[in-house]
Amino acid sequence: MTAQPFRFGPTAARDPAVHDLPALRLSNRAIAIHLLVRRADDGAWRARLRFTDPDLETHDTAEIFCAESEPELWDAVRSLPEHHVRALYLSLV
Repeated sequence: MTAQPFRFGPTAARDPAVHDLPALRLSNRAIAIHLLVRRADDGAWRARLRFTDPDLETHDTAEIFCAESEPELWDAVRSLPEHHVRALYLSLV
């Protein structure tokens, strides 16, 4: 999974930055995927996935990504295979 971890200015510690990830193709539908990244009070980087289907229904995971640095967090996101992303989505719907 590839994404561009760019920030457009400072964010508050609790306000997540939203990054677009490649869409998930499922039954001829494109499910939009967003990564919500934030820096927690303890200094750790945490993130969750947000899935939005064509009917504009939104489903969020828990903060399943956690790392000591933002590059480590992105490494974890990029290493998540597509079949795991599909399984995460299907577990939420």
